[in-house]
Amino acid sequence: MAVVAVLLAGGQGTRMGGGDKPLRLLAGRPLLEHVMARIAPQVDGMVLNANGDAARFAAFGLPVVADPMEGYPGPLAGILAGMRWAAGQGARDVLSVPTDTPFLPPDLWVRLEAARNDAGVALACAASGGWAHPVIGLWPVRLADALEADLRAGMRKIDRWTAMHGIAQADFGTAPFDPFLNVNTPGDLAGAEAIARLH
Repeated sequence: MAVVAVLLAGGQGTRMGGGDKPLRLLAGRPLLEHVMARIAPQVDGMVLNANGDAARFAAFGLPVVADPMEGYPGPLAGILAGMRWAAGQGARDVLSVPTDTPFLPPDLWVRLEAARNDAGVALACAASGGWAHPVIGLWPVRLADALEADLRAGMRKIDRWTAMHGIAQADFGTAPFDPFLNVNTPGDLAGAEAIARLH
């Protein structure tokens, strides 16, 4: 495998009222299903990062890996979990995406890879509307040991860690909508429903 996607569902969904945000319905389908449909054609495999009972995601047919440390340490831990799983599959890179971004672009991996290669750096993340999205990124599996060491030393800020290793940005347009729209609140979900009806 060249690239494995890690679908990040390790958070607690507090702004949505708690529970499993990826199981919330958008246009009649779980958010996770939307993300899978967008990402599957771009990668060689997918793994879900989620904590707690993995059986609740059994219907999606994905391997599930938990954070490698307790206490919800944030997306870096989920990315590390994905890296470790991907390494076991012989993958070179991990493409990380949150499970609450249902409109991801079909050329996400291609453009992240191009941005990284053009800049001659190890990492790449998406950007849109003048904002970087560091959780939506491309990570070489070879950095897993360094990431684990820094996490165990207390590192939590994703943009601080990526800056240490060199990161490029792939900029995406926001018309007719931002492809990285993040469904964090009930209001966001209503906005996503409006987009889904039109597109």
